[in-house]
Amino acid sequence: MSEFVETISRSEDGRFLELLIGPQHPASGHMRLVAEVDGDVVVSLRPNLGYVHRSVEKIAEVKKFLQIIPLVERPSLADTTANNLAYVLALERLLGVEPPPRAQYLRTLLAEINRIHSHFYGIGIHGVMIGSSTAFMWAFGDREPLIHLAQELTGARITYSYIIPGGVRRDMPPDFPDKVEKVLRYIERRLEDYDKLYVRNPVVRARLEGVGVLKKEDAIRLGITGPNLRASGVPYDVRKADPYCAYPDIDFNVITREEGDAMARFLVRVGEIRESMKIIRQVLKKMPDGPIFAEKYYKMLPPNLKKYYEETKEVKFPGIFANLRAPAGESVARVEGGRGEVVIYIVSKGGMNPYRFRIVTPSFRNAVLFEHLVRNVRVADIPAIYGSLDYFPPEADR
Repeated sequence: MSEFVETISRSEDGRFLELLIGPQHPASGHMRLVAEVDGDVVVSLRPNLGYVHRSVEKIAEVKKFLQIIPLVERPSLADTTANNLAYVLALERLLGVEPPPRAQYLRTLLAEINRIHSHFYGIGIHGVMIGSSTAFMWAFGDREPLIHLAQELTGARITYSYIIPGGVRRDMPPDFPDKVEKVLRYIERRLEDYDKLYVRNPVVRARLEGVGVLKKEDAIRLGITGPNLRASGVPYDVRKADPYCAYPDIDFNVITREEGDAMARFLVRVGEIRESMKIIRQVLKKMPDGPIFAEKYYKMLPPNLKKYYEETKEVKFPGIFANLRAPAGESVARVEGGRGEVVIYIVSKGGMNPYRFRIVTPSFRNAVLFEHLVRNVRVADIPAIYGSLDYFPPEADR
């Protein structure tokens, strides 16, 4: 815990010590935890947020609709596709446009590739928090093949801006399915190693089992989302509850656990990696032929951009979207990201930028868990619980 603790002071009555943990990047992002301890028992803990506030909502209100696509990706980094997709879905509902089937499948493909490498990010951070540098290096190394796939599909490593109104920017390369299958077989073998290193490791089990237990009724009452909710036995997943893109045509399971502890949250993410691989294989097998761009916008392309699209299967960016206007109205969209439910709300008055823009991220909704779970536990349990939440401060601060 030495790298976590910044300041120690004694309370006025002299009984409790106050520990200020952070905000010098104690683990994943900048935040501060204010803990009161009695010996090495945490009496209470309060998260102090806002150190990396990005002002995404207010900036969006002075940006064109097109410019908001890369903007919404910035807070989440390891899980950027969810924000990109949620925003474009909300915008498409305003515009009254439906992307073609192939574009829906390509969106789903990228979302699941991103989900896997987002989970590996969370697993790696969790590992190093409880002292396993091996888990950290393994997980971050195993992210790379997925990042390379995403880069080949989109042209970028992390912030893809791949999903645009009416479809996606480019089609997948002809040999992409073979490369994906090679990576998935590699990940399957590696998960067996994680099982030996982590799941069956008595030290890891001692650190995580029975620690930071979130009861099912508390998870529902607090509005928790994502793997943290499902690890407490609640089978809620937006991909099933309110299907979008290609998910209505895909067979997959919602991974849940009943224990609700730090170990269960880790195991849910491992299970979701396996389900994402199952989804990816189905997407590639069922991928329909056809355009990747809505006919409505294809007809609006000038001859030179139309020719470019037909030759390359790539939409010239920004092209016709540079001065995109949305009709007056409001819309909302939600998707299931790697860390949980992402919600986007747009109010338009008929111009080239939103009148009001709202984004609710899973880390923002899950921040309440610090105060709820880190109570009457040992100081050494703080990083074990923190890491199990896959909490990302910039995503919460937005």
